[in-house]
Amino acid sequence: MSELLNLVGLGAGAVLYAMLLAMVLRRDRRPGLGRRVDPLLLTTAVLGLVWNLCALPAYELSRLGVRAFLDPLAVIGFAALGFLPAVVVLSVLRDGHDRIESSPRWFVAAAATTISALAALLHVRAAALGLAVPSALGMQLLTYGYVFLAVPVAIVTRHQPGARRALWIAALSIFAVSALHLSQAHRADGAWPIELLGHHASVPLALAILYQDYPFALADLFLKRALTLLVLITVAFLSVTGFHSAAMTGSVGGPREVGSLVILWVATAVSFPRLQAAIGWFVDAVVLHRPDYDTVITRIARRSREEVEVTSLLDRACEQLAPALSAQTVGWDEIPGDASPPRVEPTRLSASIVIPATETPQYVLRVGDLTGGRRLLSGDHAALQSIAAILGRRIDAIRLTHERHARQMREQEMSKLATEAELRALRSQINPHFLFNALTTIGYLIQTAPDRALETLMRLTSLLRGVLRSDGEFTTLGAELALIESYLDIERVRFEQRLVVHIDVPPAVRHLQVPPLLLQPIVENAVKHGLAPKVDGGSVEIVARVDTIGRRSVLTVTVRDTGMGATQAELKRGRAQGVGLDNIERRLAACYGASAALSIVTARGHGTTVEIRIPANGETNGRVLPIAKGRHIS
Repeated sequence: MSELLNLVGLGAGAVLYAMLLAMVLRRDRRPGLGRRVDPLLLTTAVLGLVWNLCALPAYELSRLGVRAFLDPLAVIGFAALGFLPAVVVLSVLRDGHDRIESSPRWFVAAAATTISALAALLHVRAAALGLAVPSALGMQLLTYGYVFLAVPVAIVTRHQPGARRALWIAALSIFAVSALHLSQAHRADGAWPIELLGHHASVPLALAILYQDYPFALADLFLKRALTLLVLITVAFLSVTGFHSAAMTGSVGGPREVGSLVILWVATAVSFPRLQAAIGWFVDAVVLHRPDYDTVITRIARRSREEVEVTSLLDRACEQLAPALSAQTVGWDEIPGDASPPRVEPTRLSASIVIPATETPQYVLRVGDLTGGRRLLSGDHAALQSIAAILGRRIDAIRLTHERHARQMREQEMSKLATEAELRALRSQINPHFLFNALTTIGYLIQTAPDRALETLMRLTSLLRGVLRSDGEFTTLGAELALIESYLDIERVRFEQRLVVHIDVPPAVRHLQVPPLLLQPIVENAVKHGLAPKVDGGSVEIVARVDTIGRRSVLTVTVRDTGMGATQAELKRGRAQGVGLDNIERRLAACYGASAALSIVTARGHGTTVEIRIPANGETNGRVLPIAKGRHIS
C-alpha cells in the first residue's frame, strides 16, 4: 500500500506542478488576463515539480536496489521541498502590490529563507559525508523552525482575513509534520497515512500560495484542474484498492476481474464531467466567492439598453458592479481625445478596464480595493472585459442615435430655411407683378382724371407700405383683406360702377393666420381676366368660413366673380403663362403640405370660383403657428 501511494501520489504531484508551470509560463492572448509572470508562483511550480520528479526515482528505484545517482537526486528534491514553506511565507507577507514593505515583514521573510537555505546545506553535507539523505537535522530544523516562525508571521499578518491565515497556518503545520516524519529517514515500517502525509505535503503548500496570489497565471483555473485531478485520482485509487481487497481470495487476472476493472474505468470516465462541474462550483462559490457573472452580464446588458445618455449608462453599470465584485469603489473616468488609453495591468486588488468605444472620448472602468479578502481572478478580468465590450457597443449606439438626431435637426433647420427662402422668392414674384398692374391703372388715370390719379397714388402708397411691412412668413386674414380692399379701391377708380365688391368674412375668422399675399393674386385675376373684358363689368365676392371635419377645423376662403369665365384649355394655357396661381399652390404645399387645397371651377360665360382650404388651427407641416397679434380689420 505504501509503495502504491508513493507511486500514485508522486506521479500526481508531478502532473499538478507541471500543469501549474505550464499555466505560469503561458502567455494568454485574451485581453485583461495579463502577461507578467509572478516570480513566487513560478518558483512554487519549479520547486514542486523538482521535488516530485526527484522523489519519484529516489524512492522507487531504491526499492529495486538501484543506488547510482540517487543521493544527488534526493538532495535536490529535499532542498526544493524545504524552500516551498519559505515561498509560502513570502507570499503571505506581500501586500496588494506584490511588495514587502515593513521592516518586521522583511525580518520574517529573511528568517524563513535562512531556515530553508540551512536545511538545504545540511542535506548537501549529509550526502558529502555519505550519511543518509535527507538529513535528519535538516528536516528537524525545517519542522521546528517553521513552527516557531508561524508566531511572528501571524503577528505581522494580523490584519489579514481569518480564512487566509487559517489556510497558510494549516499548510505550514502539515509541512512541519511531514518534515518531522521525513527526519526519521523513511522507515519501512511506517504506516501508510503517515507515508502519504510525509511525501505529499507540498500540495497544501502550493494551494496556500495560490490562495494568496491566484489572480496571476490563471491560478483559479489551476485550482479547478488540480482539485479535479486529485479527486479523480482518489476515486480511481479507492475503486481499485476496494476491488483488490474484494478479490484477494481469487485470481485478479481472471476475465471477471478484468471486466470489473474495465467497468470501473468506464464509470470513472463517464462521471468525469459531473465531477468537473462540481469541483468548478466548489472553487467558484466556496473558495473564491465568485459571483454568477452570466447573471451580472445579462442584467447589465438588459439595463444598458434602457439608457440614452453615456454618463447615466456608466453610472448604472458601476452601481451594479460594486456589489458583485465586493469592491469598495467602482467608477469611471473619461479619456481625453488627445490622450492614449492607459496601459492595463491587472492586480490582485484593483483593475482599470478600457471601454472599447469606436470614437473619442473613450472611458475606463476603475475597480477599487476589494473587501472581505477578495482578489481579482482571471475570470473577474474576463467578465470585466465582457461588460466593457457591452458598454462600448451601447456607447456607440447612443452616440449614433445622438448624431442621427442632430443630423435630423440640422436637416429640419435647413429645410425650414430653404422653405422660408422659397416663400420669400415666391412672394417676390407677386410683388413686382402686382405693382406693375397698379401702376398701369394709375397711368391710365393720369391721362383721364389727374385729380383722381393723385388720390389713387396715395392709396397705392398705403398699399405698398402694408405689403413691404408684411415680411413675416404668415399674416392674418384680416390684414390680407385690408390689402385686398386697398387694391380694389384702386381698381374701382378705373372700373367705376362696373366693379361691385362683396366681402363676407366674420370678425371671428379674421384673426386666423394665412400666408401673405395669398388672396390678392386671385382677386387680381378675377378683375383683370374675368371682369375687365366684359362691357358691363361684374362683381367680386369674397367669403370665408370655418368648417369642422372630424377633429380638424378647416378655413375655407372663396373668391367668386361673375366675369367671362374660361374653358379648361384656356385655363390651362393661362396658368402656364402666368405666375399667380402656380405661386399660390407652391406656397400652400410648402406651408401646409397635403392639408391645403386649391380648386378652380370655371366655364365660359359663367364666371370663375376659386376656393382655398387650409387648416384653421395653425398647424403647418409639423409646427404650430402662434396667433398673430395686432389689430383686426373689419
